[in-house]
Amino acid sequence: MAMSPKKVPIPKNGVDYRGKVVLAPMVRSGELPSRLLALKYGADLVWGPETVDKAMIGTTKKFNPITGTIDYTRYASNSGREPMVNQKENVIYKLHPVKEQKRLIYQIGTSSPATAVAAAKLVAEHVAGIDVNAGCPKPFSTVGGMGAALLQTPELLASILESLVEEVGEVFQIGISVKIRLLETPERTEALVRRLCQTGITGLTVHCRTTPMRPRQRAIRDQLRMIGDICREAGVACLMNGDVANRDQAIELAKEYGVDGGMIATAAEANSSCFRTQEEGGLLPWREVVNEYMKIALEVDNRWGNTKFLLSQLMPGKSPAFQRAQHTKNYREVCEILELDDLYDQARDVDERLGITERSGQAVEKAKKKNKTAKAAGLQPNHQLASLERHQSPLSQRGVNVSPALTV
Repeated sequence: MAMSPKKVPIPKNGVDYRGKVVLAPMVRSGELPSRLLALKYGADLVWGPETVDKAMIGTTKKFNPITGTIDYTRYASNSGREPMVNQKENVIYKLHPVKEQKRLIYQIGTSSPATAVAAAKLVAEHVAGIDVNAGCPKPFSTVGGMGAALLQTPELLASILESLVEEVGEVFQIGISVKIRLLETPERTEALVRRLCQTGITGLTVHCRTTPMRPRQRAIRDQLRMIGDICREAGVACLMNGDVANRDQAIELAKEYGVDGGMIATAAEANSSCFRTQEEGGLLPWREVVNEYMKIALEVDNRWGNTKFLLSQLMPGKSPAFQRAQHTKNYREVCEILELDDLYDQARDVDERLGITERSGQAVEKAKKKNKTAKAAGLQPNHQLASLERHQSPLSQRGVNVSPALTV
């Protein structure tokens, strides 16, 4: 009788990555509304954006009764002094304990076992797993020895994973995993994967590009079968990432290369309905997706800047609505442009809570008044006016002068 494949035990509060098509961790495009939208359209699991351990340590955890979310907040750095009166708190991480239950993987940016454990413990009871980012190639991550820099220090990476398995995974009964990139040679990749599979992790995701490669360069899948074989021998689930366009393709590629599932990044950023199968109808029209995104963003009081960025990704650049949306200042204005009349009252309330009620024209007039006052007093004019009166640069023009959301 044939023996069943070896499997690292999945903790009772964790989740098996096998057979899953999941949302990749993406800066800006991995915030709560994007994750909930992906889940709505069929993502099996969602990764949050890489969150650096030191940014989480020291945060205050709060339940928001209006949105039903758990928010991790902190005041902006104030040299250790007490917060100023009316100083706003920054939301470092936001999750939905009901809608994301058993389906959210928290990705951590770290270069230290101790701080990784301290940060992971803050969210462990609310997530299905902790994933270590060992693939981000950007300087903001690698300069501190995090992200792809960990590929060059495999023993440090292994010690981080072992500490998380022992002090977080076993305690909270959730899985620990890692996301890597390919190394310079198949031999180095093989050695790294074998070492990581010995740490007690339940899953490993490989981004099929090397560290110097960028998204516009085609993914390399030559080493994928080898990586899948090593993971299978160790009983570790293996996901593939890189140029995966939709659910159907993810399943086909997983079968072709002998891995357990697929992770979708930029395709989901452009249209989250990519998680629907062709049998279910495939991609939906952009307006339908944008309308659903707006509903979710309002429900969770999403930061306006993040919502505006995501709209620039979900809306076609040649659409007149896209051009007008780039100059909006708040939710009410964009609801008017998109003719979302049923969301207008809710948008007004969210604008009030976020303190963004001022309309575009009002901002310009306010700056003009400040300039007149400054000139009368013999002061330098307000340079903010010039930027307000110019056509404001949109957060993204689909790759024009702005980098797309970073997949880590």
